[in-house]
Amino acid sequence: MNRPTLSLLAAAAALAAVTGFAALTAPGGPDAPDSEAAARLPVERSSLLCPAPSMSDLAETTYTSFTPAGGGSEGSAKAGTAQLVPSVGSLAAPDADKAKKDDEEETGQDAEKDEEKDAEKDEEKDDKTTKNAAADKPVVSVKAPGKPAAGTASGAEAPALIGAAEGRLAPGWAAQQTTTVTVGGARGVLGVSCSPPDTDFWFPAASTAKERQDYVHLTNPDDTAAVVDIEMYGPEGALKAEAGEGIPVPAKSSVPVLLSTLTGTATADVTVHVTTRTGRVGASVQAMDDKAGSDWLPASADPAGSLVLPGIPADATSARLVAFVPGQDDADLKVRLAGPTGSFTPAGAENLHVKSGMTKSLDLKDVTKGEAGSLVLTPAEGRDATPVVAALRVTRGTGAKQEVAFVPAAAQVGERATVTDNRAKGSVLSLVAPESTVTVKVTASAGTEAGAQVVKTFTVKGGTTLAVPPPVPAGLKGSYALTVETESGGPLHAARTLELPEDGIPMFTVQTLSDDRGTVEVPRAVQDLSVLDD
Repeated sequence: MNRPTLSLLAAAAALAAVTGFAALTAPGGPDAPDSEAAARLPVERSSLLCPAPSMSDLAETTYTSFTPAGGGSEGSAKAGTAQLVPSVGSLAAPDADKAKKDDEEETGQDAEKDEEKDAEKDEEKDDKTTKNAAADKPVVSVKAPGKPAAGTASGAEAPALIGAAEGRLAPGWAAQQTTTVTVGGARGVLGVSCSPPDTDFWFPAASTAKERQDYVHLTNPDDTAAVVDIEMYGPEGALKAEAGEGIPVPAKSSVPVLLSTLTGTATADVTVHVTTRTGRVGASVQAMDDKAGSDWLPASADPAGSLVLPGIPADATSARLVAFVPGQDDADLKVRLAGPTGSFTPAGAENLHVKSGMTKSLDLKDVTKGEAGSLVLTPAEGRDATPVVAALRVTRGTGAKQEVAFVPAAAQVGERATVTDNRAKGSVLSLVAPESTVTVKVTASAGTEAGAQVVKTFTVKGGTTLAVPPPVPAGLKGSYALTVETESGGPLHAARTLELPEDGIPMFTVQTLSDDRGTVEVPRAVQDLSVLDD
């Protein structure tokens, strides 16, 4: 290495030390600052993705978005933004246009037809310009922390949404879409919390059965294309699904994939694994049953030895547990129901053996017996903890008047979690303390149109589920957000049930709550001039 290069390196090191951008320790010098000096600071940017809400022309969708107050620098000069905007397109659209163009070229066109085609191209350009302009217009936009915002969409053409929040609106930003379809094969209430992009998702309780139409929606928020693999596992192991390999998801677009088209095997209970080869996506499964209605199946919490599935309604007429082991070892699980007064083992469902690579299901029937509860899965006595994923398929009502929803295994609430789109009536908050007693602070935000914030504290005894109507803002108009904070004890898990009955059908949807990760640990940087020592 020549002297000019050494001089440049020395100058760079001196600059880093003097300006405080780096903390370095020379050999034999004083120790670097202890890691405990790191500070927790509000995040400066958050991302959320909402799937295309429905394929029904009769669908009515409400979007709600909210950032909790006190999560960022309220006095910051940078006010920040939090917006959900439409994705620009889907994979199907360009293919359909190309097929139409090929057909016309093969049949040949006379001069008059060519003129018509030119006019159509001009119209298409205008339409594309209009669509691009519409894509830049937010569907819903939060203006200030503590005040939720709402937007609406109708019909089957509503696109997936791509969202970003910055500045003081980023910490804890949450959003949900709630869709109602009153008739047809897709009827029901379909609710889903908009989620951040990722590279790995597990969906137990999906299906390729004839009476089910399950679509996995893949949404790409980035400026480059993503490539996705979809694997499926049934009770006998992996299902042959070569068509699920290398699925392209164009930039800023969303692609729905019908699971039954990926395999020739009709299977009632399937675990779906979505991974990306390149890029990142948002992923959710839209499950539609010909007889039992429809809802979204969100991804299960990351594989873990113990899982909590919170928020089984008191009047559930049936509950079906679906579990899967991603690793090489089998899992032996103890099954318990945490109810209002304590935990017990459901009769005939004391233990669950799940073989590696195979989907296992367990019919729990009307396990709650009129009292709301939560399912807790732990390693069977004397068994090692084996990471598993799981979800519940929950049904309310019977016969032609039944409705289905899904409850995936939920991550912990942690410091704080938020769920939006709560109504004056029909909301139930389930708080679960699987181990020790927890003190919980619940804040009902202002309403989207009117209403004053309300705060209430609850105590959840260890081993129980506390299911309560959540606090409602005084003078509420519109919908509102619920923010749950762990004040002492733990761990804590939570879910919100939203009931929107229609024509005697107990339509409902369940959303689990998990830590909003509104803060991040940032190491402190200090000057260390010892780096200049020889």
